[in-house]
Amino acid sequence: MREVRHEVDFCIVGGGMTGVCAAIAAARNGAKVLLMHDRPVLGGNASSEIRMWICGAHGPDNRETGILEEIQMENLYRNPNSNYSIWDTIVYEKVRFEKNIKLLMNCTCTDAKMDGNKIESIMGWQLTTETWHTVSAKLFSDCSGDSILAPLTGAEFRIGREASSEFNESIAPDVSDKKTMGMSCLFQLRETDRPQKFIPPTWANKYKTDEDFPLREHHFGTNFWWIELGGDRDSIHDTEELKDELLKIAYGVWDHIKNHGDHGAENYVIDWIGFLPGKRESRRYIGDHIITQNDVESGGKFDDIVAYGGWSMDDHFPAGMNHRGSYPTIFHPAPSPYGIPFRSLYSRNIENLFCAGRNISATHAALSSTRVMGTCSIIGQAVGTAAAITVKHSLTPRGVYNEKISELQTQLMDDDCYIPWHKREISLLARNATLTTSGASESQVAQLENLRNGLDRPIGGESNSCVVELGEKISFEFEKPEFVSEARIVFDSNLNRKIHNLNCIYRLEENEFVVQPQLVKDFSLEFLTDDAKWEVACEICNNYQRLVTVKIERTTKGVRLIPKATWGAEQANIFSFDVR
Repeated sequence: MREVRHEVDFCIVGGGMTGVCAAIAAARNGAKVLLMHDRPVLGGNASSEIRMWICGAHGPDNRETGILEEIQMENLYRNPNSNYSIWDTIVYEKVRFEKNIKLLMNCTCTDAKMDGNKIESIMGWQLTTETWHTVSAKLFSDCSGDSILAPLTGAEFRIGREASSEFNESIAPDVSDKKTMGMSCLFQLRETDRPQKFIPPTWANKYKTDEDFPLREHHFGTNFWWIELGGDRDSIHDTEELKDELLKIAYGVWDHIKNHGDHGAENYVIDWIGFLPGKRESRRYIGDHIITQNDVESGGKFDDIVAYGGWSMDDHFPAGMNHRGSYPTIFHPAPSPYGIPFRSLYSRNIENLFCAGRNISATHAALSSTRVMGTCSIIGQAVGTAAAITVKHSLTPRGVYNEKISELQTQLMDDDCYIPWHKREISLLARNATLTTSGASESQVAQLENLRNGLDRPIGGESNSCVVELGEKISFEFEKPEFVSEARIVFDSNLNRKIHNLNCIYRLEENEFVVQPQLVKDFSLEFLTDDAKWEVACEICNNYQRLVTVKIERTTKGVRLIPKATWGAEQANIFSFDVR
């Protein structure tokens, strides 16, 4: 068989949304990256193979931004029909065409070579090319979900539920066990313009009445997440057997909806059923800090916060479909947001190993909240950014915590990642400049300083934005000519939009996948010449992103921003305008 060797700064195993964001972040911050993924498409639980929604922090204005928001805004612009093939393409191209990333698809990690407590290299088998790939790297990150590098390297990990006494967790069981949350095979429906017949396979389960699956909502609009099994089995090694059972359930549920009782499904057909189960929980690494239920409930105000959660502690019963007598999960309340510390994102006994995603250092109780993909994606961006800093300063992951945590937080916020209770650093050039607007209203003048307050979203009832009329000029002027490298702008992408990354049901008359109307579409940047005239530096048309960085690269006495059109709103709402 063919053998190929690679040498990079940072190797990531697992190309779900976590690994994708980690790879892009590391590459954009200067690291040479290889991403090894064992599937033909990227995105993990969010991909066309599984089709779970990307969920995250509850509450107003808490939507995750950064690289995840960039990908989702691209999807709103290019994928109005909510097509999973288009979504797969968008996620794929973000990685495949990013400078500094080598992408290995259909490549399964099978072995690791150690040098003491450091990983020297890993090996992967690429089925499609019959090739063994050996990857040597300074740093590794396990974003595989199942934590494949743990058993291969000797990294310490946990699996199952802790006893309530170990961390004083009220929602944990009295006695520890190996039980986890289960896995699901989802399905999607499509409405047609005429009645449709469904003939179930002979091996499908039979559910003749609603009492056959009590307290499981099966109305249109749910993604049937409760078709779940396996938490009371081995969530890794029993996956294929569980998949077989889940398919029997999924086809049986659809047979019930179509053929047993009136569920309004006459014109609907199965559009897709997943043959790859979406997992919620398996191995979890042990880091320098283990996040607990108490950390979540107290808000997680750590000194090394680099990401945040805000989903409920959504603790599914291990038996899944076999659990009777109550709803299949308990939504234990969690504050939104709460902080996630960097010390939970690397192994405590393997010197050069990060972890990101649903396998971070957390108890079962805390994981029931941190596991959702919106949270995992920003954890991935934090780890990728940390890896680049680790390489830059020749540190270990623990060394970043000891020496460079402030640098990591600063870079994440500059890349539009929200870190609760922190303000983004504004450039000295912008802080010292005179900031004015051509608008005359008192409210606009009062809001102007929001553009450089270091808060790029509404927080605690404060808008932290400036609403301006289209065509209005927002100007920075300097006391003397200054070299301006770039302008950084954050527009309003509607962090409260009620849209998942894709649909779970396709109706004939429904289309909400559009660029949000308040987002600025067209704008220009101008610079002030030595003879006090404003000249156009650049015209940006058809913008559909929240974070926009524009190169200026000239010496000038001023820079001004002129929003000219939105995607539908009558005014422009801007969170940040910075020059440096």
